[in-house]
Amino acid sequence: MTGTIVDKEKKKVLIVNTNSGGHAVIGFYFAKELLGAGHEVTILTVGEESSDKMKKPPFNRFSEIVSAGGRTVWGDPAEVGKVVGGVAFDVVLDNNGKDLDAVRPVIDWAKSSGAKQFLFISSAGIYKPTDELPHVEGDVVKADAGHVGVEKYIAEVFGVWAVFRPQYMIGSGNNKDCEEWFFDRIVRDRPVPIPGSGMQLTNISHVRDLSSMLTLAVEKPDAACCNIFNCVSDRAVTLDGMAKLCAQAAGRPVNIVHYDPKAVGIDAKKAFPFRNMHFYAEPRAAKDILGWRCATNLPEDLKERFDEYVKIGRDKKQCSLR
Repeated sequence: MTGTIVDKEKKKVLIVNTNSGGHAVIGFYFAKELLGAGHEVTILTVGEESSDKMKKPPFNRFSEIVSAGGRTVWGDPAEVGKVVGGVAFDVVLDNNGKDLDAVRPVIDWAKSSGAKQFLFISSAGIYKPTDELPHVEGDVVKADAGHVGVEKYIAEVFGVWAVFRPQYMIGSGNNKDCEEWFFDRIVRDRPVPIPGSGMQLTNISHVRDLSSMLTLAVEKPDAACCNIFNCVSDRAVTLDGMAKLCAQAAGRPVNIVHYDPKAVGIDAKKAFPFRNMHFYAEPRAAKDILGWRCATNLPEDLKERFDEYVKIGRDKKQCSLR
């Protein structure tokens, strides 16, 4: 199916973007890639333009979207029609809501306003833990997860839709500490405490891979239609491996210390940026259906992130490390 015809029509795309967390950078990259391909883009960010959140990446780089010809607006997604001034769109992406209460107003408005395609950023975190990894599309999900209810409703309402389940991501403009957690300790010659054996496998993708997958869905709507895509890179990395790659990017040695969270009374969910378990998915559907190819190069991507880490002076800032 990789030979599917690409829709050459230039689309009007609305991105409803979260104002917090690691997913915000997805909308930023997606907007820039769409604009580069000649599409019209409006990005609606939750909240107010004057809020302190907008002083942080990726929001403080939204001028890059505007200079490329895009439109940026702020407001409440529940009043999306009012916020965008009654403009109609060919494609709507919700990169904000985590449950049906949050996303239903956007879905219903998109349907009533004549949108032809609806895309939704879900989460690979909805997969049930399994002994058979990696997670692939079609694996059992947690029935009570908020994202699952959204996915089901989209399939009921829209004729042309696609769902994307990302995992951990990396890339310039990301404001969620993951690699920075390792850098903070490595540059200060502090131990890097990793729960368990450190051999747990996870998946980290450059956000440009996520945006390229989304763009393919816009340009191949018939192929993408009614499919769920694991929006991830095609390689896994161990937790120890992540620490070593971060040290390599920083040009410093690393002192990894393993610990048993229960034995030392530490909640690993709060103390460590990744899940203390094997947690990784495979982008099988995107490769087979969309002809997508992964471009994540974790060693090189971490060098880019470390250069930014130093550029903003974080390596010199005082910080409290556990």
